[in-house]
Amino acid sequence: MTIGQKRRGRSLPLHVVLVAVGAVMGVPLLYAVFSGFKSTDQLSRNPIGLPDPWVSSNYTGILGSGDFWRMLGNSTLIAVGTTVLVVAVSALAAFSFARFAFRGREALFTLFTMGLMFPFAVAVLPLFLLLRSMDLLDNPLGVILPQAAFGLPMTIVILRGFFREIPAELEEAATLDGCGPFGFFWRILLPMARPALGTVSVLAVVGSWNNFLLPLLVFSQPDWWTIPVGVQQFQGQYSSDTARVFAYLVLAMVPALAFYSVAERQLVGGLTAGATKG
Repeated sequence: MTIGQKRRGRSLPLHVVLVAVGAVMGVPLLYAVFSGFKSTDQLSRNPIGLPDPWVSSNYTGILGSGDFWRMLGNSTLIAVGTTVLVVAVSALAAFSFARFAFRGREALFTLFTMGLMFPFAVAVLPLFLLLRSMDLLDNPLGVILPQAAFGLPMTIVILRGFFREIPAELEEAATLDGCGPFGFFWRILLPMARPALGTVSVLAVVGSWNNFLLPLLVFSQPDWWTIPVGVQQFQGQYSSDTARVFAYLVLAMVPALAFYSVAERQLVGGLTAGATKG
């Protein structure tokens, strides 16, 4: 038996596991896609077969609705605003924790990390009262600001670990060339930390896109509903039309899947770089 055959034999169980995991994840998605091309009557008579005939009006009807595109725009606006805010604030905070020595630094950093153990559900009532007192209900800032606040702990932890691995000699050389702390942060550190910044940006976008409870709490008017809230409302409105609900769910997933397929390399690269440095 050749070396190549031995290697293939050793990797065969891993490939089998990967195929099984891919099937578990992919089959429900394909089922939802095909179910969206059926009528509800077809789903009742033949739930696992191919559509016959194919009913494309479920998808075209939703795509022709202004409500779907409005919710898609709302989700995009909130996700982008949350990501920009959380990455900008976290990068500055992580830079301070990683590159400056000051009294109480570790205690303050520990306080931030404790935010990882704080469940959002506990803060629902006081957060609602705070947003109401600040007149931020039915306002996108009422979702963006809390999402950014709850995203700070994880983002600071990730960026701080990456920033600490940047050699101190590089900062000393920049200082000798007349570069101040902020200049070093902006011109040298951020470009070198691009993989880590990409990783936390992807995590922030996905977290914001999938958030359901906070937009449901803040937005009482449909003008600012996001995709997850729209899915829940659509299911309630068309509870008897299961096929159209499937079509809506598939279309709601497409933007997130498209974004992840584009950002996958950046996310994996950032995690790999962090693991290598660690």
